[in-house]
Parts: sequence; C-alpha cells; structure tokens
Amino acid sequence: MRRRQTLALPAALALPAAAAPAAAPPPTKVLRVAHPVAESGFDPVRHNDLYSATFIAHIFDAPYEYDHLARPVRLRLRVAAAMPESSADFRVWTVRLTPGIHYADDAAFAGRRRELTAQDYVYTFKRFADPATRSPNWTTVDEVRIVGLAALRERALEGRRPFDYDTEIAGLRALDRYTLQFTLEQPRPRFYELLAMSQTFGAVAREVVEFYGDRIDEHPVGTGPYRIVEWVRSSRIALERNPNYRTVHWDAEPAPDDAEGQAMLARLRGRRLPLVDRVEVSVIDESQPRWLSFLNGRIDVAAVPLDFAQQAMPAGRLAPNLARRGIQGWRVPVPYTTFSYFNMRHPVVGGMAPAQIALRRAISLAIDIEREIQLVYRGLAVPAPSLVPPYCSGYDPQFHTEAADHDPARAQALLDLYGYVDRNGDGWRERPDGSPLQLEFATETSALSRQIDELTAKSLRAVGLRAVFKPAQWQENMKAARAGNLMIWFLGSSADRPDGQDALSRLYGPEAGAGNLARFELPSFDAAFRRMSDLPDGPERDALFRQAKRLAAVYAPYKPHVNLLAAVVAHPWVDGYRRPVFWYDIWHRLDIDVAARNAAAH
Repeated sequence: MRRRQTLALPAALALPAAAAPAAAPPPTKVLRVAHPVAESGFDPVRHNDLYSATFIAHIFDAPYEYDHLARPVRLRLRVAAAMPESSADFRVWTVRLTPGIHYADDAAFAGRRRELTAQDYVYTFKRFADPATRSPNWTTVDEVRIVGLAALRERALEGRRPFDYDTEIAGLRALDRYTLQFTLEQPRPRFYELLAMSQTFGAVAREVVEFYGDRIDEHPVGTGPYRIVEWVRSSRIALERNPNYRTVHWDAEPAPDDAEGQAMLARLRGRRLPLVDRVEVSVIDESQPRWLSFLNGRIDVAAVPLDFAQQAMPAGRLAPNLARRGIQGWRVPVPYTTFSYFNMRHPVVGGMAPAQIALRRAISLAIDIEREIQLVYRGLAVPAPSLVPPYCSGYDPQFHTEAADHDPARAQALLDLYGYVDRNGDGWRERPDGSPLQLEFATETSALSRQIDELTAKSLRAVGLRAVFKPAQWQENMKAARAGNLMIWFLGSSADRPDGQDALSRLYGPEAGAGNLARFELPSFDAAFRRMSDLPDGPERDALFRQAKRLAAVYAPYKPHVNLLAAVVAHPWVDGYRRPVFWYDIWHRLDIDVAARNAAAH
C-alpha cells in the first residue's frame, strides 16, 4: 500500500500551534481468499455453481437473509422492511421492502441514482421463465407454481418470440413501489426460503440487463455490499465496497450459551458493514500451493485442503504449531453431499430394465466409501445416508439402505445374475448381449479427483468392471452434463436452504437436464415430491421423505458418497468468522487487523 507523504510547510505558512493535524485516512482493509474451482459467471439467473454463487451473493440482495451466528438458523431482514406475510393456506405471500436502498452506480442508469423497488423483483423472477436465459434454476421457480408465470413462458416457446416482460400476471405483482406479492397455485409453506437466497433471487435491474445484453454475465450490478472491479477469468477476481451500500451495522443473535458467538457479538456489534474495503479472490486449483499461500500469510482464511487435513487438524484439533502462531481453526459439519450420478438415458448405465438397475446397484455396492473417507477426506467426512444433507428437513443419520453398503460379494452376485459376465476370459465383464462393457467417468484434473478416481477404479476392478476416466474442466463437464453427454460423473452439492426437498429435486422428472442431471423420471417419485411441496413440516411429510429416499435407493440413479466436515483456518488478524450454513455471503462481516497482518509479514 502506498503511504501518503507529509511535507513541511514554510514558516510563514505554518499552521497555528493549536490546530490539530489532519487525520490520516484509515488503511484499506483487504480480505484475501482462494477458491479451488473457477467461477463460471455472475448473472444469478444463469449460474448456480458454488463458486459463482459466492460472488453473486455479495453483489445482489434477496429480501431476507439468515442470521450470521444463530444456530439453529434464523431468518432475518435484508432489504425487506418486515417479515413475509402469508395467507392461511400458504398461497399468497406479501413482502414489504425498505425504501431508500440503491444500486451501485453504473453506466446503465445514465447518471441516475437507481432505487430498489418491488418491480425489480417482479422482473427478476420473470427472467427465470424467459427461455432465452436458459436458466438452470427455472425448474426451482416453476415448482413453486407462481400463477401465470409458466403460461407466460409457454407463450414465448410456442410463438418462438421474445419473452413478454411487460405483461402483468396475477401471481407476481408490485402492489406499490415497495410492496411485492406472490400468488401461488398450490400451498407452499416454505416459499419464504427462496426469498433468502441472494445468490439466486437477488434483485436485478432491467436497465442493466438491457444495456449489456449478452455481456450481462460480465457486468453484475446489485444493491449488495460489494461490486466487482477486476476479473481475470478463472484466475483472479477483486471486489470493492459498493459506495451506494445502505447503512447496515454488524448484528446477530447467537444462542445464550454460545460463548464464541457472544464474544464475537460483543467485539463487532454496531460496526458499519462492510468491515473490509476489498476482497481479492485467487483461483488456485492445486491443494499444495493453496495451502502454502495460507501458511505464508498470502491468504487470510481458507478451507484446509484434504491433503493437509491431518497436518492442520490431527484428531480434529488444531495442530500445536498452528495454534502457537495464533491461527484459529474450526471443524464443523456442513450441509454438503457428494455423489455420483448415472445418466439414465445412456444406453449402458441408464434405463429402468432390471439388468440396468442391477448394474447401477452393483457399481454402488462395489464403491468403498469408508476407504474414501479415510484416504481421500482424511476423516473429514461421514457416509451420506441419502442425497439430503445435514441441517436440512428430511435428513436422518439413522436412515439406511443398500445404497450405503460396501459389499463386493453382493455386487458380483448381481452382475452374474443379470448376465454381466466375462465371456472372453480377459478379466473384464461384458454386457448381457456380449458387447464390451466400459464405464466412462467424467472427472477433473485436481488432486482430489485423481484420488477418488484411483479408488473407484480399484473398487470396480475388484468386481470385474472396467472404468476409464475422462478429465476436463469442471465447467466443461457441467455443460456436457446438462446436455446429457456424460455417462457417470462425481460431484457435490451444498444446500442453500433448510428444506431437504431441494436435494431430492435431483430426482424430480421435470428437472431433468437442470438440477436432475441424472435425468431420472419415475411417476411415483414425482407424485410424492409434489405432495411434499404442499405439506407443512410434520409426520406426514417426514413419511414422504422416507418414501422418496427408498425409491432413490431402489432405482439407483445416484450413488450418495459422503457428507463433509469443514476444516477451516484463519490467521489471528481475522475476526468475525463463522462457517455459514445455507448462505454464501460472509466476506462483508469479517474484519482484518491490518497492523497485525503487516507486523506478521516482517
């Protein structure tokens, strides 16, 4: 950082002795973090990957958010003036916004200071329905059944004409400048959860979208605490505080017995957000340079790479050498599930015939999850009983099906029974019709991917199944997955709301090709899924969760792997960190002691 020089004045111009010298400006506070995977873009309607969502959530504002310290999680106001109001049947939801909230300045506004209005949310939700956006989140919006929205989309599809943003629909209205109302076709008791997802449903101004057109992905303009000032794709992203950000002070409601949270609250409460002026994010895909960047003080807070988990937190406790440096460490469960999916339309592993179901179940039985936890995750994971992650409704650590077992003998018996046998004596099984059987796994080039690939290949080799692994960039694999061009792919998903039904949408037929990358379609599952959407939380809905998870185990379009435990470390000059649960925006709540960091650097 360049320091301002102080120049001596001639005696004749010297200030009176009583005058105080001008105060030096406070040092710029910069938070430095690293991502292991590159972002794909910054338009909320087009992207739902974890790393893009992290940036988006700091730029855009949904009406609500979750308390930074409260556990269990608690909804709180963000740009809304009051908590959401719902009708008795959960079909009509009304949201009142706080006046005087403004977007970051941008050329799209032609020099005007642009206020956030209810109409911005009307436009934002309509964008998901516009076929031209090809939004992977459309099915999430469609599932809540906003009256008239799907019909508006269908008219654009049928007429092959531009989506009509100006037609008013009954289900999505701005009652006045600051009052937004949703009317739904079906009861949706948890609709408010969508209204706390800034990474997806943060307000976007129509002028910005129309001004930038196809380049909107590169020009995110929101009302959130930060704006992007530098973007070197897949390498470096810098955000700086939004000068138009409203007056917001650090506050939270930790539990009375939460000593860490109460101490954090005492230190930071009342401070104006954002606490740091700039956030610099480096994309470092390899774990060793990422970990060394943290140890050398070039990264302030970091998730511990799995390769170094035992060094950083042996037996789940911060290593003494790190503790002596004042480094902070946390090891906590996170709502994150890893899984492999099978393309249900692929001629080898897809389909609902008994032999194809048997092949998928045999592959699942062959994979050794406990070995994966010890060798790959270094103990920082537990077996996933289903796709539903911890902290979510429908999660039950006691739920158990064959999908969670490692049983090579049963896998071989299934394969033998359905005709997957070695006919030519080369040591590899063929398909029931005698044609070669080769399992193709999409993968990435990271160390984590390579380790999982090696274990998977070894597990499958033990039951006579040949596997090949085709590496590509994550974004390329996602594009291919959405197009239906992959056979099998291992990936993970982090929950962004408390309702576990969102995880089960990966099996919901209408989401095929979007959230449902497996393209699984089963009428009985879809019926249970739709019924779950209508019901409030309770025993009847819990029973539907169990039914849906059993169907998933029977037909095996996915193989659940693990639920992760997060190991996070931060240098002593970082304050305010707590691992988020269903949200992505914490950077503006963290503080940096610049003097302490500078001292450590010398």
